[in-house]
Amino acid sequence: MGKKVSPVKDFIAGGVGGVCLVFTGQPLDTIKVRLQTMPRPKPGEAPLYKGTIDCATITIKKEGIKGLYKGMAAPLAGVSPMFAVCFLGFGIGKKLQQKHPTDDLTYPQLFKAGMLSGVFTTAIMAPGERIKCLLQIQADSHKKMYDGPLDCAKKLYKEGGIRSVYRGTGATLLRDVPASGMYFMTYEWLQHTLTPAGHDRTDLSVGRTLFAGGMAGIFNWAVALPQDVLKSRYQTAPHGKYPNGIRDVFKQLMKEEGFLSLYRGAAPVFLRAFPANAACFFGYEFDKLKVLSTGAQLEFDG
Repeated sequence: MGKKVSPVKDFIAGGVGGVCLVFTGQPLDTIKVRLQTMPRPKPGEAPLYKGTIDCATITIKKEGIKGLYKGMAAPLAGVSPMFAVCFLGFGIGKKLQQKHPTDDLTYPQLFKAGMLSGVFTTAIMAPGERIKCLLQIQADSHKKMYDGPLDCAKKLYKEGGIRSVYRGTGATLLRDVPASGMYFMTYEWLQHTLTPAGHDRTDLSVGRTLFAGGMAGIFNWAVALPQDVLKSRYQTAPHGKYPNGIRDVFKQLMKEEGFLSLYRGAAPVFLRAFPANAACFFGYEFDKLKVLSTGAQLEFDG
């Protein structure tokens, strides 16, 4: 029989997990965005970056190691509440599907609960992603447009109001809803699979928890990557370039660069996915156990 679901405990532990994820994954996230948004080379011209290692090398040479952490303030400021809301949404999604507080859920039900978490996070994720991407790519341009996250947000608002700040919300939903379903379902499946017979999942070793979290990240990005490329292109494009949103981005990519362009940045994505999400779920499980061990009464009565 399953344990009683506590979305509020998920909320607190999810925030801790999110901070762990950002610190671990930001350098490769910066490389991913720069590869996804680099301009198409003209005939006879070399691409701006030849690949993941080349991008990292050039970034460090031009900007120092700090260059790999460009734009981190935006996700770090938003990631704790965002992941807290993400895990809260997952907890609520599980609770809504339970007929009894300790019922075990099927994997399709866990997938649906994960999808709900993707909906929950979009309001926080969309503007934070837009600001982060703009800050990550501006070092490649000849003109520095933004002095930091707050300056970027102010200028976006001045440019087109709240619609400009939230540009890419639909693309974020398209990415995060199915990917979050896969993320949480994979983690729960691996936790169950890796738990020795006759033991509780809280008995899992640190190594197995890290493995389950890391693989959940891999499966998440296997689903999310094409939508993420479209989102990054759309959110960093000049105002008015894509009047019909990511549909126009998709048409242009297919016409000019082909299907494989939807998987640009795959190497840093998957290199980042395992350690970052292993750290996220380790932080989540560690903090959740700490909350339980202190006897905190945080039950959600729904």
